[in-house]
Amino acid sequence: MTRASLDKQPHEVASMFDNVAERYDLTNDVLSLGQDRRWRKEVAKAVDARPAQKVLDLAAGTGTSSLPFARTGAYVVPCDFSLGMLRVGKKNHSWLPFTAGDATRLPFRDDTFDAVTISFGLRNVRDFDAALREMHRVTRPGGRVVICEFSHPTWAPFRTVYTEYLMRALPPVARAVSSAPDAYVYLAESIRAWPDQAALAGHLQKAGWSKVAWRNLTGGVVTLHRGFKQG
Repeated sequence: MTRASLDKQPHEVASMFDNVAERYDLTNDVLSLGQDRRWRKEVAKAVDARPAQKVLDLAAGTGTSSLPFARTGAYVVPCDFSLGMLRVGKKNHSWLPFTAGDATRLPFRDDTFDAVTISFGLRNVRDFDAALREMHRVTRPGGRVVICEFSHPTWAPFRTVYTEYLMRALPPVARAVSSAPDAYVYLAESIRAWPDQAALAGHLQKAGWSKVAWRNLTGGVVTLHRGFKQG
């Protein structure tokens, strides 16, 4: 199994990410034309981790997304349900406390983290509303959530071009650089099927988050969503 279907059976998605783990960071860099580095910088700014704060980085994969938080002096917990990703991460960053966990049933106590963040992973959770509620549960009162996810470009002509890139250009590029290119066909399809900016904001509010807002990056190819847990 290298490709998950859009009903997102957890074992299929985990297996798919196990298979792409070794070259995952390289493939993302190529497919995003280097934009993923800029997006991660914006996530780090939005999370605004501080020394001694506790940050939960969900869908952390190999831990690349966790490093900016660790550099601030925050205690960051990279969490993922792909054991293949965690193994690669532990090999490269042995000092990080990698934790296996399902976003819909997090293995942490209530009110534990100052910030919870997930980048390009919420889209792969079968019941993402349950994940949003779990993130809310493990965040302390006054804490925050930051979600970075592929979204819908706001300018119609660009949206058309982008959709063509996803479905036509992305799979052959993935074949050239990825260890499991079929996985990227699923990723392209899941991006197209994902709710737009306003719809995802509504899901956050329904899960209990307040002061929900979003900011588009790269014309809406990616969107940063933020919310707070009321004190």
